[in-house]
Amino acid sequence: MHPALSVIFFTSASGAGYGLLIVIAVMAAFRLVPIEPVFGAVGLGFAFILVSTGLLSSTFHLGHPERAWRALSQWRTSWLSREGVLSIMTFVPWTALTYVWFAHGKITIFGFVIALICVFFSILTIYSTAMIYRSLKTVHQWNNNWTIPVYLLLGLMNGVVFGAGVQAVTIGITDLYILISIFFVLIAGLLKRQYWVFVDNSCHTVTASSATGFTQGQVRLLEGPHTEENYLLSEMGYKIARKHKIKIRKLAVLFGFFIPSVMLVIGLFSFGLLQISSILVASVSAFLGVFFSRWLFFAEARHVVTLYYGAEKA
Repeated sequence: MHPALSVIFFTSASGAGYGLLIVIAVMAAFRLVPIEPVFGAVGLGFAFILVSTGLLSSTFHLGHPERAWRALSQWRTSWLSREGVLSIMTFVPWTALTYVWFAHGKITIFGFVIALICVFFSILTIYSTAMIYRSLKTVHQWNNNWTIPVYLLLGLMNGVVFGAGVQAVTIGITDLYILISIFFVLIAGLLKRQYWVFVDNSCHTVTASSATGFTQGQVRLLEGPHTEENYLLSEMGYKIARKHKIKIRKLAVLFGFFIPSVMLVIGLFSFGLLQISSILVASVSAFLGVFFSRWLFFAEARHVVTLYYGAEKA
């Protein structure tokens, strides 16, 4: 599939933003951090920026962005519509949590419930984003059991590491939280590796023979249905060279998992400006790694329609 940068940024930024909101809401609900105005302003504000810019960028690839609101009307059947509705609904408890944070300066029973609702809707929103792709049976690289866990864990990983950066520059960070951040980075890296192993060693069960109904022999293309490039080939038949795929995977691993792990370890054994700098580098690097990973998520996907254009497998 053609990797549209606006959609890649949307899924990366919104996932990180909701992941950060989950982290802040959980820590606030269980009183794991002090309800400080500066920490709340930076953390909740940065999460809002990530989610808002991500949602806004999702309209850039549309022919008529002013009609994007119509996508919300099909929530009964469309995961894309459900994602839009849930993303908007999440702003309600998010606003309430922000009010409790700054108006009361402590988490009351009401604040506890609101924080958990924020967590619930944030997880549902990320889940809905993943289901947009998981539900497409025509794309084997998306329609599998790895898509949803990878989406959820990468978003949560970004949220945890961004949360480390927010704490480091506002209220200070504990060694335990840094260790938790390292754990999430390593687990996310292992899960992403398993997804790539699956993609490399499997393909769609549909073949040119089964698609055409001629199952007695091997079906091959004699002549292409089109003499020139068309929409289906440019959007659903995007091809990435093996050497480029390997190169981008290495970049995803380097920025997404290796550098954040090393920087977090440095932050664990340092203090002051060095600790803050290393954790901030880890935060930015993790986001870049997810961006590279998400680019591959689209570029490696093969639609079954390519079988009609001579592809050996989808």
